[in-house]
Amino acid sequence: MTHRRETVAEAHALLADGTTARIRAADARDHDAVVGFYEAMSPENLRLRFFGVSRRSARRAADRMCGRDHPGHLGLLAEVEGQLVGVAEYERTPDTDLAEIALAVGDAWHHRGVGTILIEHLVSAARVDGITAFTADALAENHEMLKVFADLGLRTARRFDGPEVHCTVQLAEEAGYAAAVAERGRAADVLSLVPLLRPRSVAVVGAGRKPGSVGRAVLRNLSTGGYTGRVYVVHPQAAAILGVHAVSSVAVLPTVPDLVVVAVPAPGVAAVAAECGKAGVRALLVVTAGLDAAQGAELLETCRAHGTRLVGPNSLGLANAEDTVRMDATFAAAHPSPGTAGVAVQSGGVGIALLGGLTRLGIGVSSFVSLGDKYDVSGNDLLQWWESDGRTDLALLHLESFGNPRAFSRTARRVTRRMPLLTVDAGRTEAGRRAAASHTAAAATRTMTRQALFTQAGITATRTVPELLGTAALLHSQPLPAGHRVAVVTNAGGAGVLAADACAEAGLAVPELRTDLVGELLSVLPPGAVATNPVDATAAVSEQQLSTCLDKLMTTGAVDAVLVALVPTAVSAATGDDLVRALTHAPGRSGTRTLTAVLLDQAKPVRLLPAGTGRVPAYADPQAAARALAHAVRRAAWLARPPGTVPALADTDPVRARSVVERYLAEHEDGGWLHPQACAELLDCYRIPQLPWAWAETEDEAVLAAERLKGPDDRTVLKAYWPGLLHKTQEHAVLLDLRGDAQVRAGWRDLETRFAGLLTGAVVQPLARRGIELFTGVVQDAVFGPLVLFGLGGTATEVLADHAARLAPLTDHDVHDLITAPRCAPLLFGHGGEGPVDLEALEQLLLRVSAMASDLPQLAEADLNPVLAWPGGVTALDVRVRLVPARAADPYLRRLR
Repeated sequence: MTHRRETVAEAHALLADGTTARIRAADARDHDAVVGFYEAMSPENLRLRFFGVSRRSARRAADRMCGRDHPGHLGLLAEVEGQLVGVAEYERTPDTDLAEIALAVGDAWHHRGVGTILIEHLVSAARVDGITAFTADALAENHEMLKVFADLGLRTARRFDGPEVHCTVQLAEEAGYAAAVAERGRAADVLSLVPLLRPRSVAVVGAGRKPGSVGRAVLRNLSTGGYTGRVYVVHPQAAAILGVHAVSSVAVLPTVPDLVVVAVPAPGVAAVAAECGKAGVRALLVVTAGLDAAQGAELLETCRAHGTRLVGPNSLGLANAEDTVRMDATFAAAHPSPGTAGVAVQSGGVGIALLGGLTRLGIGVSSFVSLGDKYDVSGNDLLQWWESDGRTDLALLHLESFGNPRAFSRTARRVTRRMPLLTVDAGRTEAGRRAAASHTAAAATRTMTRQALFTQAGITATRTVPELLGTAALLHSQPLPAGHRVAVVTNAGGAGVLAADACAEAGLAVPELRTDLVGELLSVLPPGAVATNPVDATAAVSEQQLSTCLDKLMTTGAVDAVLVALVPTAVSAATGDDLVRALTHAPGRSGTRTLTAVLLDQAKPVRLLPAGTGRVPAYADPQAAARALAHAVRRAAWLARPPGTVPALADTDPVRARSVVERYLAEHEDGGWLHPQACAELLDCYRIPQLPWAWAETEDEAVLAAERLKGPDDRTVLKAYWPGLLHKTQEHAVLLDLRGDAQVRAGWRDLETRFAGLLTGAVVQPLARRGIELFTGVVQDAVFGPLVLFGLGGTATEVLADHAARLAPLTDHDVHDLITAPRCAPLLFGHGGEGPVDLEALEQLLLRVSAMASDLPQLAEADLNPVLAWPGGVTALDVRVRLVPARAADPYLRRLR
């Protein structure tokens, strides 16, 4: 595969200090700039780069970098606000898969990550070019360059030869390199957000002189919220607004503000951004809505050119409640209360609801960002901020779109092991984009794709904002349950039944309690109590009796959580007992089991009851409590399972697979469905088992193939084929159970008659043995990447919709989840007396389909249906593959969206 400079996409990426750099391929127009870059370097830097100080070396280097445009060579430039700050290139060694690399960084830009980001982009391009290792020569005293290579995260070997060091850097994909790149990205991202979330000064552009403007509301909140920094106002006519001195433009402010809030009409936003960029402003918050496509593109281009981080447009604002900042740059009606929850939303309305709910719960926020149209700063950025801010212990997200789901997933998997990460699964009813009418495409909805992302990343996905807040209340206040067994305790039998039903519907277990434990509970409860679970303590239960009962349940190993459903009664009122106090006034009880309450007379959907040094969540509805408990159970299970790994598959041939794809796309520029022969060849590259088959274009060829392939029972299958045929069964294009030459000939003639003018041939196969019909497939989503589906196959695939999905590449855990998630899973494990299918072969099949999808971005759809599974193996009976022109995107390459 060749790789020319025109195929390298321009990108913006963050340097180690948070500065934005533009990375692009060099061309002939850059020659003079590269010469000037080298000529501006100090003699010492030139000596380290060229092993001498000859100025002719600079021109020769520029000639090589900017004058060559051929396979195996690539030169990259790094620019900051139009200034060339670094150059790097590789040149393939003839007849090898090695390439020599050269790198230079401007004198003023050392130790800022310029060289590292350039090499990362070269590595990504070289892998596509088929290069497996970089070689480089450096002077032994060039410690900075040697450290860059050593810290990449790739396997590097050194060989000393006098004053020189010969380095060889292996480019094979390894987990260590991905982790190193991710850590560099996290550190740079956090630094780039400091001017946004911890600004020392803020200016508001567009605060109107009359009440009612959004900018004026932001200024009021900044002024009254206790912000510890300086506040400025920019207005062309006003002398002061809300008591804050105003100046006519950003350029004449006494100091350059870290953050500028832009609230001018849409046509003027880009001009304000340009003025801020020229002045050196590092962060913009654009609350203006209604930018058209051209205005939006100009805004983003301006921010990228000046290295300015951008929140919005169409943002409610942002806030940081840390004591050292206390910044409320929103136009919300009330200041957010300080706390430990990080909140990022796209919808301003949802943001207001979450801020209000967290305040009522007493959780509060550490920082809040309304992402709006999310041109730049995204949920991924905020996750990395909360991971590092030293304050946030709970993250809440409402995202309507994902710019880079793979980066988000990687970050979320890491962050959610340190803190709960909750989201509202917005847009669940949107139909998935269907590239074609295959079984796989029909099954793969956007909802399924999002749920796969959330499940694999360990994100707690709720259906509504109230459910999100109810779950946050439990995760914030209670220990996670060790399992899904719940004891229900109540003072009213009906309330206990409602709670038990809610638990069962949420996937929790309400087990019958052990006989000895039942006896212990009855010994402390009033006469008439029932303690089998639910525990009906009766209306006569006293505060002390209920407290003792809860103590016993909270310390037993019989259950993992206790749900207490209470209603006010005349009995407790007459005795002066406060049953709620039994939940909250029990020293030493907290931390042993998860405890929740349902107070059916409670006005608020959820609140947190003070309980010693902790708190207990109380819900007005049993279903809300059960759903929150179920989310906690799933989070505990996810945390208990170690991170999965993507198993290595040594016997695949991705190089040959790419040649199959390239050969087809060279003949079909717009893509399309592969011929059965090409499908089989592609699957063979990944050793995906297929039922023996042959291609026939005439009646005689069909008879010969049937004779060659027939099984012990002499039965044959004919499957008609013509370009565009997808559902053979629906078209009655499959003939089963053909015996002998005569029936094969008759079958062929039947197909020729019924599909005259269409039929181009047929697939001939022996009749498959008995087994369980499954299906697996892939849909390549333009945003989320490849999605692997698995479930019940055959003609029931779409009717029963019994399938599950995970995003590729699949880990060993993902494969296990795929196999066990569908309702048909018990059949695979031998339920019904047939014995378990070959589970190891099934796992291998899914891993190989995943590898194929991950290696080939051109694979728009793959549909293996049916896949036959039996105790002795797994094999695909029918396969369809659709290809489209597409470029591979490096999921680990650091770049801004």
